[in-house]
Amino acid sequence: MRYLIKLAYDGTNFIGWQKQKTGRSIQVILEKALAIFTERETPVVAAGRTDAGVHALGQYAHFDYEGRMQPWQILLAFKRWLPEDIRVLEIYQVGQDLSARYQAYERCYKYILTKDRNPFNRHWAGYIPHLKIRLQPMLEAASHLLGQHDFSSFGRLNPEVTNHICEIKELSVTEDEQDFVFVVRADRFLHNMVRRIVGTLCNISHFDLPPQEIDRLLEEANPRQNMVFTAPACGLYLIDVKYPRELLDGRECYKYCDLLKR
Repeated sequence: MRYLIKLAYDGTNFIGWQKQKTGRSIQVILEKALAIFTERETPVVAAGRTDAGVHALGQYAHFDYEGRMQPWQILLAFKRWLPEDIRVLEIYQVGQDLSARYQAYERCYKYILTKDRNPFNRHWAGYIPHLKIRLQPMLEAASHLLGQHDFSSFGRLNPEVTNHICEIKELSVTEDEQDFVFVVRADRFLHNMVRRIVGTLCNISHFDLPPQEIDRLLEEANPRQNMVFTAPACGLYLIDVKYPRELLDGRECYKYCDLLKR
């Protein structure tokens, strides 16, 4: 049987999602926990591979399990065996045709950019002190990123990825006394794309560039751009992933918050 889980994690002390030769990854910690209570090696496949220092409020992943444990028991077992910086929030029993990675049709990220670094936000918000950052220029430039484009200029160079076309469906920027908050929703993302978008919008504000600078960057489709830089990882959160309704319709969802009430 296949199970889909929704999880949250603090990425501060991880090298990212994907297992590597050395370092602590979310994937390795999840698979070690599964091995303890299922007594077998079980691969876990995520909706997206977040980088070192990147957080998640709504990451999704799937794994296969054929034992006797019920979904709610698996949820409780994760609670017992996972460290405090990872939590499985929900679990569904799904069909074998659901892939957390390949069936996801939309992902949403939030980026928090603080105006003042302090001991309480240093791991959970980006900070770019050398730039003059203002809301209105970023809003005007952000509108030029909406829709379907070749986002080569906004993704880190990766020869293995040949398709650079993405559709941004939402890109909002808001401001309060402490932070700027960016929300980006798209059908897919290139590596570092959200962080490079944030950094570029900050640069456009700082250098008083017209919003049409975005059009130029898109047209050049070149990841080596002086105006594009990558904002710090610690401000980025994966907050949601969407799957076709027919893959989850009728599937019972067991939630961590409900188990606490028992």
